[in-house]
Amino acid sequence: MKIPGHVAIIMDGNGRWAQQRGLPRIQGHIEGSKATKRAVLACDDIGVKYCSVYAFSVENWKRPVQEVEGLMTLIEKALRTEIDELHEKNCRFIASGRLEELPETLQQAFQEGRERTAGNTGMTLNVLINYGGRAEIADAAKRLARKAIAGELDLETIDEDMIGQALYSPEVPDPDIVVRPGGEFRISNFLLWEVAYSEFVVLPVLWPDFRREHLVEAISIYNSRERRFGGLVRDEDDRQL
Repeated sequence: MKIPGHVAIIMDGNGRWAQQRGLPRIQGHIEGSKATKRAVLACDDIGVKYCSVYAFSVENWKRPVQEVEGLMTLIEKALRTEIDELHEKNCRFIASGRLEELPETLQQAFQEGRERTAGNTGMTLNVLINYGGRAEIADAAKRLARKAIAGELDLETIDEDMIGQALYSPEVPDPDIVVRPGGEFRISNFLLWEVAYSEFVVLPVLWPDFRREHLVEAISIYNSRERRFGGLVRDEDDRQL
């Protein structure tokens, strides 16, 4: 089975999982954080080079204050708890998004995690937090505009590669596969620039119930497809597809 180089995951279903059990939503997020650890370790174990997880979107600030605060605390606690194991496994940690808008203690935890694992050469874990695909493209446009105003670049030289380099984490390649548990068929403002030719796999399992076998199932589906990147292939009857 061919292992995709970059697996991106939209972690969906924590709230529904809790609601189905008559539990507060934060309990769904707690169980979801356990699923995140399982998924990250499984990606590393099977040889994935990059794993991106959608932890918190720019739209998620609209949720109840208590839920948002609980999420921020949970994310910080999970990072501080798990960074040792990531480091021991030679994994590199980075975060993507409007990080400067996050609570200061969480920003500090991210910085410490990045610095501690910067020299590691194994899988890269990319946590997308306070992230939005449109926001990322807008921020990239602002970076390039500032350079143009400063006379550091010619507008006519701006191309797709230059925009890609202006994104939050240009060192991370485009996802080969986007996995969305929870059964929803939408992109949710996730990596809009980067997923132009990614394969999407939607699974019915809610995120807190996500296990290694679900990741393997998604990768098996990925392997059953033929990636054409906008090109043409011919089937046995020589028809254009």
